[in-house]
Amino acid sequence: MPVFIFLKKGGQITVVEKADATEATRLKAQGYEQQFEEITAPNAAKALARFRDIKQDEESIQHGFSTGAAFISLLVVLMFIISFFLQR
Repeated sequence: MPVFIFLKKGGQITVVEKADATEATRLKAQGYEQQFEEITAPNAAKALARFRDIKQDEESIQHGFSTGAAFISLLVVLMFIISFFLQR
C-alpha cells in the first residue's frame, strides 16, 4: 500500500503519494505546507478520511483538556467560597 502525505493551504488539504516528490515540491512552491502525518492507505480518498479522523480526535482532546481545566478552576473557586462561609 502506498504512503500518503498531506499538504495544506488555508482550509484546502491535498493528498499526494510520498513517492511523488515532484508533485509535492510543486505544491509547496504554490504555498502549501506539508503536514506532519503520513498515512498508509489503499487510495487517496481513504487516506484523506483517516487524516480528517486524526484531526477531529486532536480537536476533541484539546477541547476536553480546556473544558476540564475550566471546570476544575470553577470547582476550586466554589470550594474556597464554601469553606470561607463555613469558617464563619
